[in-house]
Amino acid sequence: MAHIARKRFGQHFLSDRFAIDAIVDAIAPLETDALVEIGPGLGAMTFPLLDRCRQLTVIELDRDLATQLRRRQALTVIEADVLKVDFDALATGAGQSLRVVGNLPYNISTPILFHLLPSASRVIDQHFMLQKEVVERMAAEPGSKTYGRLSVMLQWRYEITAVLDVEPEAFDPPPKVQSAVVRMLPLPARTDIDAALLGELVTVAFSQRRKVLRNTLGRWLDERRYSGTFDLQRRAEEVPVTEYLALASALSQQ
Repeated sequence: MAHIARKRFGQHFLSDRFAIDAIVDAIAPLETDALVEIGPGLGAMTFPLLDRCRQLTVIELDRDLATQLRRRQALTVIEADVLKVDFDALATGAGQSLRVVGNLPYNISTPILFHLLPSASRVIDQHFMLQKEVVERMAAEPGSKTYGRLSVMLQWRYEITAVLDVEPEAFDPPPKVQSAVVRMLPLPARTDIDAALLGELVTVAFSQRRKVLRNTLGRWLDERRYSGTFDLQRRAEEVPVTEYLALASALSQQ
């Protein structure tokens, strides 16, 4: 019996062969890679990936789809909510760093990206299909309207590149938005930065985008008795990632 896409899981199954081939080519899996796929669905990317590598683990929440996938040999199926999966443990089990891929459910794509952040040091790269608007925000430069909290919190740990666009017609059912594939390459870890502190700092900074930082971040810094210099006569979107990191580093060492 054909599987009907479930709206509550945000299911849109990739079905266009040209798009699938282009994505798999962009990932360029090697036989020795330890790949993890989030949301394999009907296996559109899963099986082409499996043809090229020996280790492929898939994470699928839908019980019916997980049952179907288990019929394929050489495929490890984790039936679980990806937000509860320990990626550090997966890397330890694989005995090597992971390559993570997936057509992410658009309704929870941002929480998934943040869930993966703490495991960046155990990952070689990440390739995800996302809503194009989200990819633009992830890769945005300072000064643009799309530059925000998501941009800063991902760019401090990854080099982010938009790889290719995918039209709605490449899916079944077609989503109502444009899609794109993004490549995320982890950057060296910064031991001088408290990730939780940086997250709080950036959240406060972008809490009122139209106001200059003196009215938001300025008060927050005063509460922490910050004595350093930081230009608060700017809006949050005008501050480069490097300056947010420098401020977080200074606060972490204060």
